Amino acid sequence: MELTYLRTFREVARRQSFTKAAEELGYAQSSVTMQMQKLEREYNVSLFERYGRQLRLTPPGEVLLKLAVQMLDLYDESKELVGKQLDGSVTIGTIDSLAAYYLPPYLQQLRRKHPGIGIQMLPDSESNLVHKLKEGEYDLALLLDRGASDPSLRRITIREEPLVLVAPPGHPLTEDAPPGGVPLNDLNGCELIVSEGSCLYRSTFEKVLREHEVSYRIGFELGSLEAIKHCVMNGLGIALLPQIAVQEELKRGALASIPFVHPDLRFYLQLLLHPKKWASQMLLTLIGLMTGEDAERVQRRLDEADGLGLRV
Repeated sequence: MELTYLRTFREVARRQSFTKAAEELGYAQSSVTMQMQKLEREYNVSLFERYGRQLRLTPPGEVLLKLAVQMLDLYDESKELVGKQLDGSVTIGTIDSLAAYYLPPYLQQLRRKHPGIGIQMLPDSESNLVHKLKEGEYDLALLLDRGASDPSLRRITIREEPLVLVAPPGHPLTEDAPPGGVPLNDLNGCELIVSEGSCLYRSTFEKVLREHEVSYRIGFELGSLEAIKHCVMNGLGIALLPQIAVQEELKRGALASIPFVHPDLRFYLQLLLHPKKWASQMLLTLIGLMTGEDAERVQRRLDEADGLGLRV
């Protein structure tokens, strides 16, 4: 049985689609179908099942995915340690705002250092990121959180990532604010444009409003940051977003910021890794680009994070 089939199986499981997996891997869909049929014959089980249009792993498929991730990891480790090859792959799980506005420059730098590297960046919800990282599906995860997402994971806090309450230019709350910023009660009756319910900073903001009995209405719930920004620009409401996602619009005056801060809305850009998952030299290089450190310093920081040695 070829490792290629396991890589294809892992991709189909990630994408929950034969078609999307084929596009990502550069195969014909018929080739993906053939490989999965051979895997199922090899193990004499069904690996996938369909619910309407949705493709899901069967229980045997779930078991194989965990083992396949470990086998492929071990193979990649052997190539780097034995063959000194630096043309493997890195799989990153992150949230939409970091995928769009934070990571691209670092991925470009990594590609310059390792031209043969394969990079997969998969946007996901915060809860799924932690779960899939613990299952070994991601090499690392990047998210915004207030504290330790899971104490069993290695964690590096890169920096505080400010959140900005944005409004259309000329909004009353953007003008003549008191020195300490807009009081929480001034948001009473506001209409919010929000991201999906799984978004951590959205749920925290709503919790703050409820705890202080500040009434609000959700005008739109959108899955796209660009859509949220354009709705705000058109006067449909206000939105709490990461500063990195709106800094260009604020600079050119397409959006205005409401001077509002709250201690419960301090979020940090955090990098998470599984304590037992092998970290390649390329992964350490990427982490070093984000933290401004060399690979040796990155290893020491990770060792300090949980007291476990990092095999390189």
